[in-house]
Amino acid sequence: MLTYISIFITAVFVNNIILSQFLGICPFLGVSKKIDSAVGMGAAVTFVMLLSTIVTYLLQAYLLTPFGLSYMQTIVFILVIAALVQMLEIILKKVSPALYQALGVFLPLITTNCAILGVAILVIQKEYTLVESVVYAVSTAIGFTLSLTLFAGIREQLQLNDTPKAMQGIPIALITAGLLALAFMGFSGVKIC
Repeated sequence: MLTYISIFITAVFVNNIILSQFLGICPFLGVSKKIDSAVGMGAAVTFVMLLSTIVTYLLQAYLLTPFGLSYMQTIVFILVIAALVQMLEIILKKVSPALYQALGVFLPLITTNCAILGVAILVIQKEYTLVESVVYAVSTAIGFTLSLTLFAGIREQLQLNDTPKAMQGIPIALITAGLLALAFMGFSGVKIC
């Protein structure tokens, strides 16, 4: 149990996928203008990250490694993630049109989110078990959502402030992202027994 708690705290705070490992920066900067968009993207990433981690782990354990095809890992994982996103999009469109409309453009954007591929590869590199991989995937997705939502809230607040013209838009967003990363760096001293 302590292992799972350690994986959770480390993935959410200490080694946050965006602020520490710099994976998923594109949606971090692009979808973080509104809190609603950030939460929607976070939910979609959580679902796809969980599914893709399970499928890619099983493929690696029962197909790629036993048959000596580990060199195909990246291409196979990319294809799996793209296929999962497409299947999810089709299923949601048929089963739950309201949820499909709510997620909107977020589903296709997830296909190109390097955080999804990064987590799939990291669980293999860290030699996690399937359960540890699932905990890591969910924890990383929570950390992704937390970072994205915090950043969106700060950006919404910045729009209400009187920001100098030269700093408006991307410049102040990048400075804010750097300060947020520094704040999360404070968690690096946290030790789990």
